[in-house]
Amino acid sequence: MTSGRYAPSPSGDLHVGNLRTALLAWLFARSTGRGFVMRVEDLDTGRTADGAQDRQLADLAAIGLDWDGAVVRQSERTELYAAALERLDTFECFCTRREILAAPSAPHAPEGAYPGTCRNLTQAQRAQRRRERPAAVRLRSGVDTFTVTDELHGRYTAAVDDFVLRRGDGTYAYNLAVVVDDAAQGVDQVVRGDDLLASAPRQAHLTELLGGTAPGYAHVPMVLGPTGVRLAKRDGAVTLAERGGPSVVLPEIAASLGLAGSTPQQMLAGFDPRSLPLQPWTLPV
Repeated sequence: MTSGRYAPSPSGDLHVGNLRTALLAWLFARSTGRGFVMRVEDLDTGRTADGAQDRQLADLAAIGLDWDGAVVRQSERTELYAAALERLDTFECFCTRREILAAPSAPHAPEGAYPGTCRNLTQAQRAQRRRERPAAVRLRSGVDTFTVTDELHGRYTAAVDDFVLRRGDGTYAYNLAVVVDDAAQGVDQVVRGDDLLASAPRQAHLTELLGGTAPGYAHVPMVLGPTGVRLAKRDGAVTLAERGGPSVVLPEIAASLGLAGSTPQQMLAGFDPRSLPLQPWTLPV
């Protein structure tokens, strides 16, 4: 069975913006007869907060979301990422982020795009660099741009550079892990915040390189705090518990989406992606 998914990073408690996106992912999946799977993206141990996984899953269940099968945790799947990496055309990169930003870029390349510094190092040069610092592994992408079709944004094209697949500290990069996991879990519908739209062409390209078919995308508008920037803990009462629980938060979210109902099942009856607002929602204080 094909599926949609929600995949939080356990860096802290979910805020209303996270819960709204999770609800939308569930509505998109269930309204199209898909399964819905849950994945915890916990590869970056430096950003994992104690107990956050359990609290996040409890909050998602509390607002009425259900999912199919066991929760998948990326930290338990590194062998899959290693196997995928072996199938790709890659090269070692020894550049720091500062060096990449300081290097001259190719014409029309976006700011911060990888300039290809380590792409064609000789074997002797790579050996010398390894003595200086550990290597990241980058994809030798073979394309300059890639196009995806998004249900809310239409056709979207973005630059695709030689992006990192495994960091210098050995951690597998998000772009690789998410592609491998979506394929393994039968995910053919990705609903997430529109701050991630720019990463979709990279991931779709990587999916095809690994022999798969890119999922359909729907990048939904963000939730903003009172200052007009992305919602964050600094904005005050933003978590489920802080705002009074599901009986308060679900009607707020429903109203922001133009949906009726106080439970996900009730909202499902009138859900139509074509009627969703395309502008960010500012959370009322």
